[in-house]
Amino acid sequence: MNAKPEKVSAVAGDIQIGDGQPLAIIAGPCVIESEDLCLEVGAKVKQITQKLGLPYIFKASFDKANRTSVNSFRGPGIEKGLEILASVRAKLGVPIVTDIHEPWQAKPAAEVVDVLQIPAFLCRQTDLIVAAAQTGKCVNIKKAQFLAAWDMKNSVEKARSVGNANITLTERGSSFGYNMLVVDMCGLPVMRDLGCPVVFDATHSVQRPGGLGNASGGAREYVPHLMRAAVAVGVDALFLEVHPNPPDALCDAASMLSLDDLPKALSDVVQIRGALGW
Repeated sequence: MNAKPEKVSAVAGDIQIGDGQPLAIIAGPCVIESEDLCLEVGAKVKQITQKLGLPYIFKASFDKANRTSVNSFRGPGIEKGLEILASVRAKLGVPIVTDIHEPWQAKPAAEVVDVLQIPAFLCRQTDLIVAAAQTGKCVNIKKAQFLAAWDMKNSVEKARSVGNANITLTERGSSFGYNMLVVDMCGLPVMRDLGCPVVFDATHSVQRPGGLGNASGGAREYVPHLMRAAVAVGVDALFLEVHPNPPDALCDAASMLSLDDLPKALSDVVQIRGALGW
């Protein structure tokens, strides 16, 4: 194990993430279903987080390129998707994170969003990570379900190799047999010791990958439990997919948290963090 870094921090737009900062919230729908939905969700989450004194970053995907079925909804695509994300950023005044799947997408996405996200399945793709890092934007690398926490060192080094140290790492669960994920909370401090702020993805961690045959299942009732556990262990941000009516969502319907349940879930983690003096 390397020596612990002196300071762990990253910048997403105008938001500082890491040592000495409040818990950041990265939240939004899984995929861009429409501009109206993005604005509705973003405005509601912004209202909730402001009341709790938590910095907020909106998230949504313009293309879900790794859906289980070829028939699943993927999103509006990069051109229309980035237009919508730009509108959300301008109208709500919040930083934006979105994921890219191919190196060529990094440059146009970076012109609109504040954080480029590397999907978990692609966290070993050197060209993708390097392309994202070369934009100078914050890069959020999600740990693959098949990787150990300490193996994320290699992904971090790929981003740093082009001079970008503005990196966050996200835990989203590990494969446990077939159609099941579990979370090893020890991995959170392990990744933080790599010198990057750590994000916990509480909604993807309750996924049941491919569990419905042609789509992923999930157990959203456990999302608040995992949020509390991760904050107690120590994370710099929470990643949450939220929706006004999750059963009607076009992606990850079984694992997204209802907007109605968000205030209580966030209030609980704020109390935990306060009790620990963080």
